[in-house]
Amino acid sequence: MTEEQTVTHSSPTIPATRRGALPLAFLVFFIDGYDLFVLGTVGPSLLHHAEWDVSPGTLGTLGSVTAAGMPLGSLLAGWASDRWGYRLPMAASVAWVSVCMLVAGLAPGLGLFGAARFGTGIGIGALAPVVGAFVAGAAPKGRRALHLAVAMGAIGVGGTGCALLGRLLLPETPFQRLFLIGALPLLAVPLIWRTVPARGRTAGSGQDRVPVGALFAPAGRRVTVLFCATAFMSLALLFSTTAWLPTVMLRSGYDLKSSLEFSIAFTIGASVGVMGLALLADRGHLKAVTLGCFLLAACALFLLSTPQERWLLLVMSAVAGLGSLGGQNMVIACMSAYFPARLRGTALGFCLAVGRAGAIIGPTYVAFATDLSDSAKAGFYAFMIPAVLGAVLVSFLPRGMTPAGEPDRR
Repeated sequence: MTEEQTVTHSSPTIPATRRGALPLAFLVFFIDGYDLFVLGTVGPSLLHHAEWDVSPGTLGTLGSVTAAGMPLGSLLAGWASDRWGYRLPMAASVAWVSVCMLVAGLAPGLGLFGAARFGTGIGIGALAPVVGAFVAGAAPKGRRALHLAVAMGAIGVGGTGCALLGRLLLPETPFQRLFLIGALPLLAVPLIWRTVPARGRTAGSGQDRVPVGALFAPAGRRVTVLFCATAFMSLALLFSTTAWLPTVMLRSGYDLKSSLEFSIAFTIGASVGVMGLALLADRGHLKAVTLGCFLLAACALFLLSTPQERWLLLVMSAVAGLGSLGGQNMVIACMSAYFPARLRGTALGFCLAVGRAGAIIGPTYVAFATDLSDSAKAGFYAFMIPAVLGAVLVSFLPRGMTPAGEPDRR
């Protein structure tokens, strides 16, 4: 069976779906980005919320609690999308995230707030493999990385929107307002239900069940392990920076408004720059672009720790965002290019679920690093370590991202 036949059989890539896939995915990833960046945006306000007595360690724990729900969401949604199609898990995830954001905004105490963030993590974890596989299956030939980058660039746009709201509202307005706004995407669920096909294959047949063990067949076992480790580093980098960048900048001597400006620059770089990188990736340079993202993040984060002109620090913050979110986007593009269509949802779900351990560890690891050292640079150095290790892991990935026994699909 050719790849085109496989995609038609296993993914809902009818023409109407192709036309609507990218705008819908952009909307869903915008929601994902808002929910992802909101904790970092309100972090300085949380630290000064006397009623809850939040310490830097508590803030790191909240970031890790959010990430702790993501492996469960990734595994369930990846499996569900391969079995029943994309509509049900995508709609359910958006609805679930919206309700959890509402609960977080109304939470009277830190315990319920933390539980709501754990629930939010489940929904965020579900969206990346489902929407990523949906876009990859609907993308025109030779434009998969570009479509994924445009769609996932919305994560940065959502983060920019959140940071701008924080810049506008905080600290005069209670930080809970930003979580209440995050409940509005519940209104998008009917749109998802109408736009996304019910399933891409006939449910219930033995061929629909794609076991995770298929990812560890002898020909592809090494690459699957590499993808899991690379996803770990990319998510540790992304979640540590999104949860901690404003607070680390605040510790470096900037006020709250200025630290949020650096967060805005970070998210703008994350959302805009990845599209240019994706054009390079689709020209046969996917591995080099992915490697470059990690290296850019490491270099930019180092420069942020040094005394520089303000304009240069803002530029470096944007480059750090490009490298951090771009690195994750390109890792997902690599997975989508490597795994055949029948395994794509399961592969993305499994590798991202394993990689979510990095999202769990990252924020707490940065909290530990900043508590351990009095230096304002400690947080930046902590950010750099997963960036450098991610670059090393990417260097061992296959050049063409084509699995053994499969034709080169670039």
